[in-house]
Amino acid sequence: MNEYTINPKGHRDTIAVHYGENRWMGSITTPIDYASTFVFKNVAEMVAFAEGRIQHYEYGRYGNPTREAAEKKLAALEGAERCILFDCGMSAVSSTILSTCNQGQHIIITDDAYKQTLRFVTTVMPRFGIHSTVVPMGDYDAMERAVTPETVMIISESPTNPYLNIADVDEVVRIARRHNIISVIDSTFATPYNARPLEQGVDIVIQSTTKYLAGHNDVLGGAVLGSEAATEPTLQWRRMTGGVIDPMSSYLLIRGLKTFGVRMERLNRTALKIAEFLEKQPKVRRVYYPGLPGHRHHAIAKKQMRGFGAVVTFELDADLDRTLKFLDGLKLCMLGPSLGGPETLVTHPALNSYYNITREERYKLGIIDELIRLSVGLEDPRDIMDDLERGFAHMDA
Repeated sequence: MNEYTINPKGHRDTIAVHYGENRWMGSITTPIDYASTFVFKNVAEMVAFAEGRIQHYEYGRYGNPTREAAEKKLAALEGAERCILFDCGMSAVSSTILSTCNQGQHIIITDDAYKQTLRFVTTVMPRFGIHSTVVPMGDYDAMERAVTPETVMIISESPTNPYLNIADVDEVVRIARRHNIISVIDSTFATPYNARPLEQGVDIVIQSTTKYLAGHNDVLGGAVLGSEAATEPTLQWRRMTGGVIDPMSSYLLIRGLKTFGVRMERLNRTALKIAEFLEKQPKVRRVYYPGLPGHRHHAIAKKQMRGFGAVVTFELDADLDRTLKFLDGLKLCMLGPSLGGPETLVTHPALNSYYNITREERYKLGIIDELIRLSVGLEDPRDIMDDLERGFAHMDA
């Protein structure tokens, strides 16, 4: 069989289908290798491997052919030298921080970072003698003022959850480089289809592969991507502590990535239609979507994004009771906390992610009673809009 050489810096849709595949014995799909241990032919081969003269798999925590194929494909899509896959997105986040920061050092994080990332940085890391400063998203003067001689990392997300704020990546990189700080962007909501932070100079990009990359609501995974130098501490951390993605999840990620481009093109288009539809609804007070001209970071999004993503957040012109009636009126849009799959999911942040804190605490974080987050799926947008209208009608039932 004549192999077609795939350019890792070429067209993303072709990379998604073909790059990194391990077509053993002519199989069109990469096999699922469940081996926990890999054996050597003889002592000479074992010594050659130990001395670094040959490449060879040894133990499942250190390397696996199926996982390696997924890592190569995702690294090429992100424009990274290396991808390190973990068992979930928060493993990728926590491992990046723990492997890079030492006792007595300092982290800067934006205030609307993912809830668990923010909690990890502000409540867990102090136990290790690593402290943080939380700065308002979009306030780059405050970000620079927060730098101390002990600061080693800036962490932001783009877009953020649930308000879809967009980090000015150029500003983050400028501050980080000026002070010799590592810059980290969680780009899960953008994906490498819509944004390429590494090309703008970011040191490390984190992805929850659970979401759009695997794309079918059937995989947990996380990825750390960047140069070999920037990701080396995290690679060694995974070798020591584990947290590796399993072979089946690696295979499902590879399968999902093959349709990644066509899914994201459709999701971007549908989400914009839904956002424009919601803006016209009398029972909607406000819509948050970076593709809308009224979004506070629309200009930044246009500058650095190819598309605006598949999450639309909106406020109902209602109280808590009528907001919950809206949710109960939906039939097609299912109540669920995740995003990125074929099915449209809707969640109420106050009840879902922030149920265990007081209303006053929620409101300080901007999580108000009437806030809804919609993750559009691959259904026909007309059916999604029809279902939203059912929800609006049910508010007054």
